[in-house]
Amino acid sequence: MSRLKEIYQSQVINSMIDKFGYKNVMQVPKLEKIVINVGAGEARDNSKVINSIMNDLSIITGQKAVVCTAKKSVANFKVREGMKIGVKVTLRSEKMYEFLDRLFNLALPRVRDFRGINPKSFDGRGNYNMGVKEQLIFPEIEYDKIDSIRGMDISISTTALTDDEARELLRFLGAPFMKNKNN
Repeated sequence: MSRLKEIYQSQVINSMIDKFGYKNVMQVPKLEKIVINVGAGEARDNSKVINSIMNDLSIITGQKAVVCTAKKSVANFKVREGMKIGVKVTLRSEKMYEFLDRLFNLALPRVRDFRGINPKSFDGRGNYNMGVKEQLIFPEIEYDKIDSIRGMDISISTTALTDDEARELLRFLGAPFMKNKNN
């Protein structure tokens, strides 16, 4: 069992029950999935870009990435229906907890001038979204083996009903939120 999942089961559940007064253990919010998405606009010119991104995401997550195709043609972006335009990975259970642990404790502290992640990036339904500007922050990626620096979107889905519940869940799991003047 991953370290973060053990922390969730031994400490987070009890802390959430104390803070929000849940009557049942099953009411306590938990992580559902993490989706990592990399958009590849340059893939329309060079098809090898998709393979490079798939390789990077597979190394970072430990799971095979899936190619996303365009659903509609958009003339302004020079994109046709069915064209490969991105890559995504959906993580659940053990791999999800391991990735989140590495993201919070290894990757994000490696970001230059890192002051924390934005505590307001919730969607109103308990899901957190963030962007990473370069894949080099992950220790698994070797600088010499990448062809270009690409960012990625990370979406953390929880079973929380409100943003406050989800924020506390991620805070208890070790999310490095920015300190603002109100805290």
